[in-house]
Amino acid sequence: MKIRYFLLLLWAWAGTGTPGALGQKRGQLAAIPAPGAPVQTARTELPLEPSDSEVHVQALPADSTVVILLGRDRPLSSKSTFTFQQYDSNLHLRQETPLEVPEEFDFTRMCAEGSTVYALFSSHSNPGRLWAAAYNGHLAQVRTQQFETKLSREVVELKALDSRLFATVLLNDQLHVTALLLDLATGQMQYLPSVYEPLPTQLTFVADAATRRAEYVLSQTNGRKTRLLLKQLTEKGQLVKSEFVQAESERSLITAQVTPPQDTTARLLMGTYALRGLDYAQGLFATDLGTVPTAGTKQPLRFYDFLHLKHFFDYLKPSRQARLRKRMARRLAHSAPPMRWHYRLLLHELLPQPDGGYVLVAEAYVPHYRYNSYGSYTGPMNNLGNQFGTSPYASSRVFDGYQTTHAVVCGFDRTGALIWDNTFVVENLRRVELEEAVRLQTLPDGRLVLAYLDEEKLHYKLVRRGEDAPNDQQVVIRTGSGPTETAPERVTDTSQADLLPWFGSRFVATGYQRVKVERGPDRQVFFLNSVVF
Repeated sequence: MKIRYFLLLLWAWAGTGTPGALGQKRGQLAAIPAPGAPVQTARTELPLEPSDSEVHVQALPADSTVVILLGRDRPLSSKSTFTFQQYDSNLHLRQETPLEVPEEFDFTRMCAEGSTVYALFSSHSNPGRLWAAAYNGHLAQVRTQQFETKLSREVVELKALDSRLFATVLLNDQLHVTALLLDLATGQMQYLPSVYEPLPTQLTFVADAATRRAEYVLSQTNGRKTRLLLKQLTEKGQLVKSEFVQAESERSLITAQVTPPQDTTARLLMGTYALRGLDYAQGLFATDLGTVPTAGTKQPLRFYDFLHLKHFFDYLKPSRQARLRKRMARRLAHSAPPMRWHYRLLLHELLPQPDGGYVLVAEAYVPHYRYNSYGSYTGPMNNLGNQFGTSPYASSRVFDGYQTTHAVVCGFDRTGALIWDNTFVVENLRRVELEEAVRLQTLPDGRLVLAYLDEEKLHYKLVRRGEDAPNDQQVVIRTGSGPTETAPERVTDTSQADLLPWFGSRFVATGYQRVKVERGPDRQVFFLNSVVF
């Protein structure tokens, strides 16, 4: 009798619609939310099918809004209609502004500066022709401009600075990468001769509106070693200064991120290095560019082999990690050469900290392939990542995107000394293009949230410096009404899922979903969910 009474209470509790019960069928036991789990405060659904629409989302921390560029196929036509839609902090539609895009253009990239969103389109019939739109949410106005670049083939990165667009582009010869400056106010464009490098150059850059400066970090190689070249430009593309950073030992500097120009208290460069090779990272390096070298010496560099990071190998099973460390200890005892690692890392922009230091996040990834029994052409190289170690031709395998295994997060002080490290283990996360997949946000208490969206589940880790923390925390993205006694809901399919840092400790989760309702018609939607930590 007592057992029956307990089961009745348990059944009643599971069907009350508690936060942990979101997405569960009636009668199923709900999971108890973990401490620090995020709260989903708002959701908007747009009745859209992925087959006849396209949605590009830009979060605007500056004014706590979200802007989407929505494209819909016209009935009985190959042309699409586009609109900018702006949503407030509660994901309520604030305004909608049409955008007349010429038929020959396809969407390429989007970025923002303050409260202005920029969308860039490329022509599918006239190579090198670009079309840009600037949406001002405060004024509900759109300004457009067309550019004849002639030589550019593909835009691989886009940032805005002082109402101008800095675009990293591959040239028609498929052998060089350069920078293109687009001025929407005047319609003028120019290639920046100071940023022109042969592939397989790796390139990162930061843009700062306060100082009106853009700074590029480019890799240069002679086939045996790689060095870094830093170039600082004005908002009009004029070169201010350039400098080389290289290692005197057998190490090669692969790629790096530099602190933003507005930071006058520290000028740090952090990135990855290799040992007698150019493809794989051996560890991290950091240097204080503000330190003046003594006569006859070069810029002091600090190197951190992955083996010396406390948490880098946390993505391995404990038994395998223990065997690896024992093996390394034996090699060290016998003075054997260091173990060569085979990691590729994608660096995020440096995140400033209240104490004057910086956090570096780097995603470890591997190219992923699917195999067939005949030769094939895998398509054009669609980003800078495809230029490195990935051929478009394959005799028995086809390039199928990039698989992220884990993200390492490191804290440095204002001199570039490593203070702590941690790792976020990633599962089942693959992207077609080499781009950031793990998102980062800072909490009021100083902790960091690392998170990503995989189908309908949001995976996250709360990081407090180098402290151990669970790697497998997750919540389900809730649907519009959530489960009820009369009409429980569940997601049967999610596609194009993404997560964007928003404002404060908030993210916005987006994607297409098919939602199944037990006592009602299924619905296909594009969703935006506010996720607050």
